[in-house]
Order: sequence, then C-alpha cells, then structure tokens
Amino acid sequence: MSTSVLFMNDQFIPREHGSISVDTHSFIFGTACLEGIRGYWNEKAQQIYLFRVQEHFERLMYSCKVLHMTLPYTIDDLMAITVELVKKNNLKEDIYVYVIVYKSKQSLNIQLHEIPNGLIINTMPMADYINTTGLQCGVSSWRRIDDNTIPARAKISGGYVNSAIARSEALQNGFDEAILLNNEGHVAEGSAENIFLIFKGELVTPSITENILPGITRDTLIKIASQELGYSTIQRQVDRTELYTADEIFLCGTAAQIAPVVSVDRRIVGNGQIGPIVKKLREVYSTIVRGNHSSYREKWCTPIYASS
Repeated sequence: MSTSVLFMNDQFIPREHGSISVDTHSFIFGTACLEGIRGYWNEKAQQIYLFRVQEHFERLMYSCKVLHMTLPYTIDDLMAITVELVKKNNLKEDIYVYVIVYKSKQSLNIQLHEIPNGLIINTMPMADYINTTGLQCGVSSWRRIDDNTIPARAKISGGYVNSAIARSEALQNGFDEAILLNNEGHVAEGSAENIFLIFKGELVTPSITENILPGITRDTLIKIASQELGYSTIQRQVDRTELYTADEIFLCGTAAQIAPVVSVDRRIVGNGQIGPIVKKLREVYSTIVRGNHSSYREKWCTPIYASS
C-alpha cells in the first residue's frame, strides 16, 4: 500500500506535490535533521501503534538546537500531526514515519543562523530494514564522525554520508553491515544502528560519549533487559577485539529493530547462531511494540485509530 498524503509547509498535501527547489540550502549543503518513527500493526486490535513517538520528537528538538533550527510546533503538536497523517493515509500495516526539518531558503550562504526552516512528515510501509536472521559484519576502515566535527548524537542529514561510505565499503567487501570505530579506536556503532555485546549474561554497549546516537531502541532495550529479563547493562568503552570474543552481539535501531550479528571480520560470534539472550529480547520487544504488553502500552505506544 502506497501513501498519498504528506505534511509539508504547514499543511497536508498530495504526496506528488511534495518537492523542493534544486537551489534549496539543505539540498546543496545537507543542512537538515531527521527522525524516524516506527508504527506497528496489531492485527487482532486492528490498530497501528506508534512506538515512543514522544521520545522521537524530543530527540528531533535536540537535533534542531544543534543546527540553529526552531519550529512553530510543540512536541504535542507534532504528535497530533503525525497521528492525523497516518489516519489520512489509512495505513494498516507496519509503517515508518520520517520527519525532516530542513533549511528551506534558496541560498548558497554557508551558515546555519538566519536561514528559515521547513518541516516535512511522510509515511511509508516498512517491514524489515536489514537482515534479521544473522548479520556478517566487518569493522570499517572509516572512523565514526566526531562530536567536534558533525555531532553523531544529533540526526543530521549530512552526517549520514559517513554511514553510507562505511556501509558501501562493507557490502562491497562481502559483509552485510559495517561496525565503525571512533577516532580513539574504540567501538562506536553500526552504520545506522547502536551495538550491544553480551558477555556471560551481561550486556555491554558503548557510552553516549563514544560518538554514538543516543538511540531510542537502545534505551528501550536497556530498560526491558533489566525490567523484564533481569539482565544488567554496562555502558563503557568497548575495544575492537571484544567484538571477537563476545558471546553474542546485536545491532539495534528504529529501522533495524534488533539484528543479531553472527560474525565480525569473518570471526564467528558465539556458535554462529542467534544467541539465547538476543532471542529473548526480540520476543519481548515484539510484544511491547505491537501493544500487547499492558505495562508498556500506555506509556510507549500511541494508537492511531479510535477503539471500536
């Protein structure tokens, strides 16, 4: 099912009318920030639940601050617009909502301040983004962008060139995904996913200060690993060789969800199969995001359609 309506220039418009000029500042210089939100279809309830939509818009506002951007909308406004957009498109399947705040002026001035901003919210059907049966990863020769260059903790459109270069290198070298190190040589994250390693029943993930995106899926998994499964998570520096000795590894993100890693640099992780802790996390995560876990449905799942 394709979508027919998007939100742009403060109104809902036909998708085919959603365009910008080739002279737009953000098109030329990558001066935009974005956010991606998953919506999960619950067949039994005949409902789409947007997962942690408030937290996504809170992060969008953080990214906007980094790029000298302001919006004439509150977080509640953005949530209401998004719900209405999904309704207008009458989507009844797993979806992805992407939000872009961009420098909308037609200008060649290389600056961020005093340039007006635009907002686009769009939706599309989305199933699995990457292979979820077991990724073969390679450590990239490209380093993760640094907080003092293009901050990875903000979702800046231009910064994704770093991700694209690393992922293309990985694919061309026969891997499914890249793992990037930061400038100090510590493990940062995947091309567009956070990373977790598991050692003897304990989760380990790079700290926020390791030039990573503060992932909402990352935060979700830290919480449910503790609250639902009893596993603790340590946030610290991770060395490259730990990728070769971990019992289990997985990547995670809004689009990627939970993607197990079965090898790194052609070294087998664990027994080369999806590990038991990753399996448990995926089962619980799937139950929660589809609104089937009452403890999380009210605080994390935003319904689209009125209850019958």
